[in-house]
Amino acid sequence: MSDHKTMTLTLIVWRQKNASDPGKFETYTAKNITEHHSFLEMLDCVNEDLILEGREPIVFDHDCREGICGMCSQVINGAPHGGQVRTTVCQLHMRKFKDGDTIYIEPWRARAFPIIKDLIVDRSALDTIIQAGGYTSCHTGGVADGNAILIPKPVADEAMDAAECIGCGACVAGCPNGAAMLFTGAKVSQLSILPQGKTEAAARVTAMTKAMAECGFGNCTNHYECQAACPKGINVKFIARMNREFLKAQFA
Repeated sequence: MSDHKTMTLTLIVWRQKNASDPGKFETYTAKNITEHHSFLEMLDCVNEDLILEGREPIVFDHDCREGICGMCSQVINGAPHGGQVRTTVCQLHMRKFKDGDTIYIEPWRARAFPIIKDLIVDRSALDTIIQAGGYTSCHTGGVADGNAILIPKPVADEAMDAAECIGCGACVAGCPNGAAMLFTGAKVSQLSILPQGKTEAAARVTAMTKAMAECGFGNCTNHYECQAACPKGINVKFIARMNREFLKAQFA
């Protein structure tokens, strides 16, 4: 018999068949959960019980379960990814909860993210923004020498800070306006900071900003909820950088 203490939790989960279905909350019980379970493993256990009972399992997004891919996307007790600092849902563990807790689980809520089913939303709008960014000019052929373009370490570090974005969409879910400014700002910045990305910088920021608006995302009003929700800690300074790049592009 296991020495691990177990918990019994009440889950209030959003269930929705498709984007046109009104959806509703349904209540489930998670039994025999230990503090060592991850949040997604806890949902796996609940789904196993539902399948054994002949009921439809809860549908949710996941992939790497290592906090890298950005697939997991749940609002837990009102906070994207559960509200732990720099933590994705898959890295959230049940030691953060206690026996008898009631947990509310919802999908990302944003006009640009229509619900596919239950906790899965369509985040292809983020791909549309990326596609609008186009390309960076580079020479093809042999591998370029690593020191051909000298880049100061602070510049490289700042570009890497922006590139850390995993595109999960928590910033959109956390923003009261449903804005994708932090996501777009990070993607614009990671290229515009580096010399390799400066050639198309003006066209890139203009196209990505246009795509963001066309996809139905809101605008930034400086609530900073995006930075608080981001599991990679992307800083709102990249929104300011994108705004500067956009203004410069209008005079380019």
